[in-house]
Amino acid sequence: MSDLSINPRAAPRSDLFRIRTVALMLVIGILGFIGTLVMGAFAPDLRSGHNGGTHALSNAAVGFSGIVQLAEATGRNPQIIRSAHQFDSEDLLVVTPDQGFDDVSSVLAARSTKPTLFVLPKWATVADPDHTGWVRIADLTAPIDPGSLLSPQTEFKIRRVRSGGAPLVASADFDSAIHFAAPRVLQVISGQVPHKGAKPKPLVPLITDGKGGIVLARYGNGPLYVLADPDLLSNAGLRNPHQAAAALAMLDWLNSTGAKSIGFDVTLNGFGHSQSPLKLAFTPPFLAMTLALAAVLFLVGWHALGRFGPIRPRARAIAFGKTALVENSAKLIRRAGRETSLGGRYAQVIRERAVATFGVPARLKDAALDAYLDKLGAWRGHRFSELARTAETTRDQDALVAAAQALHQWQKEKKT
Repeated sequence: MSDLSINPRAAPRSDLFRIRTVALMLVIGILGFIGTLVMGAFAPDLRSGHNGGTHALSNAAVGFSGIVQLAEATGRNPQIIRSAHQFDSEDLLVVTPDQGFDDVSSVLAARSTKPTLFVLPKWATVADPDHTGWVRIADLTAPIDPGSLLSPQTEFKIRRVRSGGAPLVASADFDSAIHFAAPRVLQVISGQVPHKGAKPKPLVPLITDGKGGIVLARYGNGPLYVLADPDLLSNAGLRNPHQAAAALAMLDWLNSTGAKSIGFDVTLNGFGHSQSPLKLAFTPPFLAMTLALAAVLFLVGWHALGRFGPIRPRARAIAFGKTALVENSAKLIRRAGRETSLGGRYAQVIRERAVATFGVPARLKDAALDAYLDKLGAWRGHRFSELARTAETTRDQDALVAAAQALHQWQKEKKT
């Protein structure tokens, strides 16, 4: 049977959605959706960091993007560390917190045996209304701010002095070939105050102001270093080529043997990120699966494009009319393999028509009826009984068709 109506009408042609229009809509929509996914996955990596902060992405005077660019230009392969998973490296990690009250316990736990440099904060800043991403120095921070960086283990005593640009002094444990000139306002560590119940770790001076103030120190017996004055590495401090060269030399000295890179942490500055399933889908090895799924969706979409256009109604499973009924019946008989067994039934149909047409007495049956029909005349020398017997006994399809045609012609001739 058919699932169509009895009198189906051809659907009117509509040009509202041409195939080119639909394809363009699909392409724009798919590209926009993919772009949204990619931007959502990599948005933390794409943030510029131009907020005037004290971190490796900042181009403000108190930022450290200059040392990163300088390290890149001199082949030191700097890396911006945005995740705690990247702390597990033997290369030097430079940590530049915005304030001394930031929690650095995660960095200390992960880097206890790896070279790490903590840069203490120094300046209090305000945003520059005339330049986006710039800041104006308002004042020095309170000494307790940088002094609390390693709290609660210890608290540094912070002192600020007018240096007049005097040269800094390298200790016997440091490279004497590295020469720094002190910033105009020099921030130094003059000692430490351990908290109650905490055993203080040794603070080994590496660079001093020559008057007892520590500028760079090793904290404890491991490769943990503290830089008291950030202007030795900040963008403002690198304006002098000699200071820039000394800064690179200092980082090389602090780095581990055989190091291939220098890491600059920005997780403490709010630019870190955690791994997400969405980002994994766009990074190896899961990228291959994502591309395979995209190819499948593209093929499905390409196949779906062929569906658009004027809808053509399907033809009925069973057509109308006597001819269609006869043809369908013939197909069913042919599929059942019963063609050759219908000759006798066709002969009986012709016999019954002849009785009704020629007024044969109703009392005549079987052989008497065939004898009566034989008297009506022959067709091409063959009597009715002979034609009927041939149709009833033949098992060849061609012979059966010929016998049926002969019976039909006999009846037709007698009627005329």
